[in-house]
Amino acid sequence: MKRKVDYTWRLAELMAARGLHNTTDLIPLLAERDINLSRPQVYRLVNQRPERVSLMLIAALCDIFECESTDLFTTTATDVRVRKTGTASAPNVVSLDRSVRPRRANILDE
Repeated sequence: MKRKVDYTWRLAELMAARGLHNTTDLIPLLAERDINLSRPQVYRLVNQRPERVSLMLIAALCDIFECESTDLFTTTATDVRVRKTGTASAPNVVSLDRSVRPRRANILDE
């Protein structure tokens, strides 16, 4: 059975709980841990859901907020139901037997 895996990125919530309301407040904290990101990169990291994040960045964020990775993002996995159709995997092609086909017409000149 297929499963759909999803996650919720909670960095903005952690920042608000710590009293950091500007994304630029995170830049010096990351720089202390040898992670140098530009302002637009930090803004996207906080306000958007990242698709790829390095483990060093996750470790640095966990160190900054004194939390576990499960506090930084939560994961969910659900079963995906297979959609059933009305036909039972039969192809949409009719087989034509020679006995069922009409005979070819024979046109005669008068």
